[in-house]
Amino acid sequence: MYGYNKQTNASFEETIEKTKEELQKEGFGVLTEIDVKATFKKKLGVEFDKYIILGACNPPFAYKALQVEKEIGLMLPCNVIVYEQEGKTVVSTILPTVAMSMVGNENLKAIAEEIEEKLKRVVDNISEN
Repeated sequence: MYGYNKQTNASFEETIEKTKEELQKEGFGVLTEIDVKATFKKKLGVEFDKYIILGACNPPFAYKALQVEKEIGLMLPCNVIVYEQEGKTVVSTILPTVAMSMVGNENLKAIAEEIEEKLKRVVDNISEN
């Protein structure tokens, strides 16, 4: 398992806004926002469900991680997704402990654990509302 997710009864649009708010509370900024549905429609001419990818970055932790492992930038920012599935809205985050474990640098473990705690709180706070 490489992601942590929860369903919410809130609308897709409300969940996106709430996700951004919760990320900010945990010290993350949203660097990128990819509207997968719109991109697929424009580039491929196909329909797809509502699906947004938010690239979230917590600068102090990104700085720490990059000091430990220069190549970790390949895994930044942390992706958080919001999508609709069977009438529900789902919010999901990458598990940094899983993603960073493939790097094989033990010095990243504590950083990944702290980031993961924050991202899980974001998801939990959204699903509780």
